Amino acid sequence: MASIDVAGRTIEYIRRGTGEPLLLIQGMSGTHAGWGEPFLSLLEPHLDLIAYDHPGIGASAPAAGSITIADLAQNAAGVLDALGIERAHVLGISMGGMVAQELAIAHPERLSTLTLGCTYPGGTGSRLTDQAVIQRILAGFASGNAEELLRASFGVNVSPAFAAEAGEWERFLAMAGEVPAPIPVVFEQLRAAGLHNAGDRLHSISAPTLVIHGDRDEMLDVLNGELIARLIPGARLEILSGVGHLFWWEQPEVSARLVLEHAERHQTAPAARSVLPGGRT
Repeated sequence: MASIDVAGRTIEYIRRGTGEPLLLIQGMSGTHAGWGEPFLSLLEPHLDLIAYDHPGIGASAPAAGSITIADLAQNAAGVLDALGIERAHVLGISMGGMVAQELAIAHPERLSTLTLGCTYPGGTGSRLTDQAVIQRILAGFASGNAEELLRASFGVNVSPAFAAEAGEWERFLAMAGEVPAPIPVVFEQLRAAGLHNAGDRLHSISAPTLVIHGDRDEMLDVLNGELIARLIPGARLEILSGVGHLFWWEQPEVSARLVLEHAERHQTAPAARSVLPGGRT
């Protein structure tokens, strides 16, 4: 891990790989560890990966007072500034996708491409998490047992088929234990995400946009991805069949191929064509 100063606040990040920069923006309670090694290792030979922890997550200094998604977007722009990066490909998932929307609207000149995964636009026609799913998560909190909470989170973030695969719960548990996500910070992120509303502004996004969503997503219904793709001019939609919220965790090869192809299609400098497992040249 390394640290940078963003508006007087220490932000922790990892940087690895080669090529044009890709800024990775995690979701609610997400950390740099949440991208998973299969996904990052597939992208690393082709892109300069920057994955940072939101304020208050891990060793990143907390924000003072309440936050908004727009605040988190300014923090993302500040990460690019601190690293001396003028333009980057941007991938945001879940709450991080909301942050990426605000970043693309406020700072269009900073994005080479935009990829929005398993996220929510706000506004007419969008849908937040169903109360039944929220109750399952709250039951985990109420148990007072960290492992029970993580078990509940795992169950609603991946598809039932993936949750049943041997070793996947243990892998998720190990990842979640790498970087702390304090509960008060998570609840502040939840409040900010609930207030996000960019639906009537998405038409102004000019960055080439890819939208990825699993059709078994319980956290944010796939209709949100379909809506985003309709609202952003020229956006391309990829729906992953049988996949839950953490699509890059369930299908790292497919997810990395989609992200890489999108970035290479709109790269700012010529590069060799690449091959990923299960992908096209």
